[in-house]
Amino acid sequence: MFRKSYSYSSVSEPQSSGCCGGSCRCLTRIPYATLIATVLCCTGVGIFLGSFYRGISLTLRTFEEVFLFKFDWLMDLHIVFIIIGSVMGAFSLILLLVGFLATGATRERIYRGFKSRIGGRVSCAFFMGLTYILELVWLMVFVSLVLITFVFTVWWGMCNNLKYESNPENKCIDLKPLGFLFPNNTDVNLLRICDEGKQKNFCKDCVEPSEVLFIVALVASFLVVLSLVHYLMCLSANYARIKDNEKFQELQELQYLQDTEMGTLSKDRF
Repeated sequence: MFRKSYSYSSVSEPQSSGCCGGSCRCLTRIPYATLIATVLCCTGVGIFLGSFYRGISLTLRTFEEVFLFKFDWLMDLHIVFIIIGSVMGAFSLILLLVGFLATGATRERIYRGFKSRIGGRVSCAFFMGLTYILELVWLMVFVSLVLITFVFTVWWGMCNNLKYESNPENKCIDLKPLGFLFPNNTDVNLLRICDEGKQKNFCKDCVEPSEVLFIVALVASFLVVLSLVHYLMCLSANYARIKDNEKFQELQELQYLQDTEMGTLSKDRF
């Protein structure tokens, strides 16, 4: 009786774990939570890099023309953004692969042995630590963007006040109260913009479009932070599933043997 039930389970297991029986079995192998986090992460990083790079470029160009600043060390800024995008994209794809390996019947096949379970738990713990560090980095980016957006909002308010100023002598943009944002060797006279050409360059060409771009970058960075939180939850769940996979397999085998044995006994009665 025991031999028949064991041989039946060994034959039927590959059939139940395959995708030939229908699309429903394939759908159970998709890590939906990790997939949603990957979409959020890739979308947020892409929007952040595009909007923030454009905003920084407009700001640097305006500072060079209006305040006579030169940022030679930021000429290769686009390379830094490409590296950030590549690292975050590769990281999200790796976490998506980890999610696929730890979901459904794929987990039961991959992490069947003792060494494979140890490797899976170590990899999940490593990526949890790395994700936590990236979470702190992107939180600092989010806070920095909040401050940058606030400064540009104040500057845009100064630009709007010029439209309602009746005295021509007071139609100047005074940035002296925000002088701490500029280098120490900045000429104080440059912080008071009275020339109409420079005002247009500062307000229309820099502050107005950059404020919108930084707001978009702020929302995108929030999406990245949210996706990293999702990754932490998924990795924690995958760690627990891999750890308890052996116990679940033993319980399933015992349950199957008991059901088969009880079914055989009920048939023998008749």
